[in-house]
Amino acid sequence: MIDHTGVIVSDFEGAKAFYSAALSAIGYQLLAEFPAAVTGHTDVAGFGAPPKPDFWISRGSPNKPPIHVAFRVDARERVDAFYRAAMAAGGRDNGRPGLRAHYHPNYYAAFVLDPDGHNIEAVCHEAG
Repeated sequence: MIDHTGVIVSDFEGAKAFYSAALSAIGYQLLAEFPAAVTGHTDVAGFGAPPKPDFWISRGSPNKPPIHVAFRVDARERVDAFYRAAMAAGGRDNGRPGLRAHYHPNYYAAFVLDPDGHNIEAVCHEAG
């Protein structure tokens, strides 16, 4: 079981704003933030459903190639809300909300590229 993951971003403040807006649609919040003085390396910010962050961003040179992270949600409406929020926050379309039946009959997802090109997905595996 994965405990946490994350991406490296070029514009830390801009990425915090993007992820705060995009992930709020799926119930995530900015839950923790530590400066380089604390981490000994770089600034980091953690997002998640309270009480624990499980998705982190770090200031630095973005991952090359960009990373793909998928967030599982419990309703298709949350996939739609994620897509709208991410696009409004400056994301780029990488796959509008819809069924991806080639994965399985109920795979409903949306894909957005964050400002650094990371492929961020919201996916629901439940029937309509």
